[in-house]
Amino acid sequence: MCVLALTSCETVQTTQPGAVGVERQQSMLLSSAQVDKSAAQAYQQEMKKAVGKNALDRDPAQVARVKAIAQRLIPATAAFRTDAPRWAWEVHVVTSGDVNAWCMPGGKIAVYTGLVEKLKVTDDELAAVMGHEIAHALREHGRERASQAYAQAIGLQVVGAALGLGGTELQIAQIVTDVTFNLPNSREHEIEADRIGVELAARAGYDPHAATTLWQKMGQVGGSAPPQFLSTHPSPQNRQKDLAAYAERVMPLYESARRR
Repeated sequence: MCVLALTSCETVQTTQPGAVGVERQQSMLLSSAQVDKSAAQAYQQEMKKAVGKNALDRDPAQVARVKAIAQRLIPATAAFRTDAPRWAWEVHVVTSGDVNAWCMPGGKIAVYTGLVEKLKVTDDELAAVMGHEIAHALREHGRERASQAYAQAIGLQVVGAALGLGGTELQIAQIVTDVTFNLPNSREHEIEADRIGVELAARAGYDPHAATTLWQKMGQVGGSAPPQFLSTHPSPQNRQKDLAAYAERVMPLYESARRR
């Protein structure tokens, strides 16, 4: 719930429901333009950090593989948002032992080599991860969470004034970074991203059932300590049941895509 005056909060339907039927309306304080601009700034900062560590796009074959999967997934986003295929998408691979991937608002994607190498992911499984992260961006979960965090940070009494301050963009960029790396997604957000993710994969011609094998692999990494990507997500057992059910629902889309 937004902690702000009703005139400042917008209720939106960010995506079409798709075959998986995600239809929840969302309350937003910040505009898409504000958040996308701040996300682009935050993304460039993260990529500069990777360059400084000689960790950006080091393996051409790995980068080509990740980008090829992205190029199949991105057109499939039109099923949920007609504007999404035209976003200023960026895709990079970061050398890191972390088992992780993310997509900032506006289509700014990073895949860590730890995810690819430690899990020995198939293309179908990598598409499941990337589809899930892209789904967060399509549903504007980052904008939704940033709106909530921003409202809490500045307080009800100063919302209107703060939106006009010159330092707002910097503050929003920091919040976008926080919600990407530090603050956990809600169970509701994760379920939505799982369901949309399997549909994106299916529409792109990747087996949606690979999502369940992926999470099984992730649960085995690091013994009792779950990988970073998995640490804030719903319980593995419930998640796998939900993924299996929705993967089956979108199988006709996968079969159709494979025939093309």
